Amino acid sequence: MTKNRASFNSSLLQRIRGAGRAASISACAALVILSGSTLAQQKDSRPKNDATTGDVARGKYLVENVAMCGQCHTPRNGNGELDQRRKLQGASVFLQPPYSDPDWPINAPRIGGNPPASDPDMIKLLTTGIWTNGKTLRFPMMPFRMNEADAKAVVAYLKSLQPQQ
Repeated sequence: MTKNRASFNSSLLQRIRGAGRAASISACAALVILSGSTLAQQKDSRPKNDATTGDVARGKYLVENVAMCGQCHTPRNGNGELDQRRKLQGASVFLQPPYSDPDWPINAPRIGGNPPASDPDMIKLLTTGIWTNGKTLRFPMMPFRMNEADAKAVVAYLKSLQPQQ
């Protein structure tokens, strides 16, 4: 943080201490916005699709931290925790619709190790939300609209996992 910004932030904090509640909230919001601009200058720690980290690392990040695929596609143990020994090997859908829906899926398929469709079909699903039958997937599956590079990275990661027998 530059000296001027630090001085400004210090001055702003002093004004917050003497202000009323509404003014404090506004001043805090301004401080957060100003401080947040320094975050953009920090290095982005997310894996990239480049020669040093590869598509698999980027795909792992997307699957585990963004799309959170394991929440539905990984079975749970008796305590309701994800069974990491069977990561992305398919599971009963634990989410239920708010109303009776005979079209609600019962199982989330295995996607780890050997995804249930060809690479182009998996990429099409992740970029358009359209499955091999030409239809959109049913909820609770999210209709992702990834860019092609991210979809390819996800497929690379899924294929890198060991399928369970």
